[in-house]
Amino acid sequence: QIFNQHNAEAPNLEQAFHRMAQMEPNLDHDVSWFLLPSYWAKMVVALISFLCFANSYDGDFVFDDSEAIINNKDLRAETPLGDLWYHDFWGSKLSSNTSHKSYRPLTVLTFRMNYLLAGGFYPVGFHVINIILHCTISVLMVDVFSILLGGLQFSNKGRRLNLAPKSSLLAALLFAVHPVHTECVAGIVGRADLLCALFFLLSFLGYCKAFRENKEGHTFSVFWVLVSVVLGAIAMLCKEQGITILGLNAVFDALVINKINLLELIRKLLYKDKSLENVGLLRKGLLFRITLLMCGGASILYIRWRIMGTGPPAFTEVDNPASFADSLFVRAINYNYYYSLNAWLLLCPWWLCFDWSMGCIPLIKSVSDWRIIALAALWFCLIGLICQALCSEDSHKRRILTLGLGFLIIPFLPASNLFFRVGFVVAERVIYLPSIGYCILFTYGFSLLSKQAKKKKILAVAVLGILLINVMRCALRSSQWRSEEQLFRSALSVCPLNAKVHYNVGKNLADKGNQSAAIKYYREAVRLNPKYVHAMNNLGNILKERNELHEAEELLSLAVQIQPDFAAAWMNLGIVQNSLKRFEEAEQSYWTAIKHRKKYPDCYYNLGRLYADLNRHIDALNAWRNATVLKPEHSLAWNNMIILLDNTGNLAQAEAVGREALELIPNDHSLMFSLANVLGKSQKYKESEALFLKAIKANPNAASYHGNLAVLYHRWGNLDLAKKHYEVSLKLDPMAPGTKENYNLLRRKLEQLQKKGG
Repeated sequence: QIFNQHNAEAPNLEQAFHRMAQMEPNLDHDVSWFLLPSYWAKMVVALISFLCFANSYDGDFVFDDSEAIINNKDLRAETPLGDLWYHDFWGSKLSSNTSHKSYRPLTVLTFRMNYLLAGGFYPVGFHVINIILHCTISVLMVDVFSILLGGLQFSNKGRRLNLAPKSSLLAALLFAVHPVHTECVAGIVGRADLLCALFFLLSFLGYCKAFRENKEGHTFSVFWVLVSVVLGAIAMLCKEQGITILGLNAVFDALVINKINLLELIRKLLYKDKSLENVGLLRKGLLFRITLLMCGGASILYIRWRIMGTGPPAFTEVDNPASFADSLFVRAINYNYYYSLNAWLLLCPWWLCFDWSMGCIPLIKSVSDWRIIALAALWFCLIGLICQALCSEDSHKRRILTLGLGFLIIPFLPASNLFFRVGFVVAERVIYLPSIGYCILFTYGFSLLSKQAKKKKILAVAVLGILLINVMRCALRSSQWRSEEQLFRSALSVCPLNAKVHYNVGKNLADKGNQSAAIKYYREAVRLNPKYVHAMNNLGNILKERNELHEAEELLSLAVQIQPDFAAAWMNLGIVQNSLKRFEEAEQSYWTAIKHRKKYPDCYYNLGRLYADLNRHIDALNAWRNATVLKPEHSLAWNNMIILLDNTGNLAQAEAVGREALELIPNDHSLMFSLANVLGKSQKYKESEALFLKAIKANPNAASYHGNLAVLYHRWGNLDLAKKHYEVSLKLDPMAPGTKENYNLLRRKLEQLQKKGG
């Protein structure tokens, strides 16, 4: 009977506990917003976050996706899984001087799984995973914001209470629909930020679980503290920012669990007050937990440092010009200006760009520059918020402002240039996590306005309007990320001074065959950045193809003068010099390219062509053989070897090379065609016929294939089949050299045979 009575009273005890918790200051008292059960709140957040980015699901691989996914050998099955732990995000060895040291093996592992499950590079699966990740993170935000805004309270059954359901829903919606997140969700390489954020939040929620009182009555669980450290390590293996969660867990512990007044603590430390225990520093195991977090963080960083190597990442001035400024004043002013731009993107995410480097944001070099106002405004706001967070008599206000500032600033520190140089000026992806702090501050500001406002519904409608505008902006920006053409063109109005934007638009046009338009954008890129060697190289290539050889030579010569180790420009310069019949200079350029890039199969191929033009046949064959050793699937090099050996009468050697090539590239119809020609000359008619027919099946519209098969039949004595294929060849190409003459010979022979038969 006593047992039954206890069970009957348990729900009442839980309700009483909830009422006691709600007696504390609470944002929801002032917020005029929707109140939904937790399950429905999460469903709404998931649905809206999905609607924002759903139209990106069938987008292409764009921008950095090419290097991180398509050209990344770590995604392919033949690459050992163990290599992922020694390579950077782009598939380069971490020990390489050219590595950016971005160590994200778990992110690359998910790309590899996508690739293997899809059976190739099909972007839909990659995009769908990104959208699901963002929806999952947005749903988790409901729980995270309920803790950050409402505090951490558990019922007598150990169930966490949501003391700010309205505020947490609003903050989660703000996070879910923020347009600045588009790069992370619609750009596949943004998965690094998404995975990092997922384990970042799980680490935080795991740390909160440590304070649920267990059956033994312990005030905290060491197990869950250690779990949070492990999850923080996993977050860092997805992206470097993940390590910052350990610092935020310590801040949360001090402010929410131990309710430390930072200003009071600072005063007592300064005056060496012996009553520090009363502040809460040593109570409830805080010092022990912070020691665990610090030891875990230090161990993670040490292991990361050992794997990465001691050398810093290699960046150039165009990546981050402020970090290369000689003056400390110029560096400090510009770094702070970059911070203000990041803050502005959170406040007004209307002008978004895939890349903010290369002149997009000119350096501030003097205090007379009007942009100084932006960083002054940033620090005015930050100092105001910090003063309120430290000095306010309202403990609830102090806690929320400090947590908001903590989540805004601490995850941003790795991208701040304070500890090491980063390879960008502004990057929208790096404010995915700091936007948590922005959402906390926005929601708190809304609660203050609601408290003062007489017409709270108008204020709520205004916030709904902001959310709706953000949803539409997300949808629009997602559609721009669907293809490179739309993405690059969208940046022209945002960053018209960015040489890389013009370069990428030009490259996209060139890839589509619109060379005239591409030249215009490449020229503009070079005008904006006269040292932009990649734009010079690409422009030189197009001019070379248009036979504007002298201007192409000038551009490529300037490119290698600016960057002497630019192997691709040296090779292209060699091609131009070869076309200008300056063979010695061309040979020197090719060897210079190979000196700077030892494994350069295309350069060996072009060197072989040069030697063939000079009738240096042995040198040509050696160069092409080097190309095929470095790149066994180099079809052009194999083909040239077969043709050269054929033309010089080395039919047996040509046949051996042809068979070797087809073993490596069995479906290459051009190799089938070349080997078929050799076999025909060796009177191996049956095998030659089979290869010709196979080549024609793969490429039925090649006039030369039909013409040479006709010649084979002509030699073989199959005159009717020869006549048939001569006619097909002439139909495909009436001007095919030699075919018409051979056809006329065959017709005369057939006429003679008919006369004899008659």
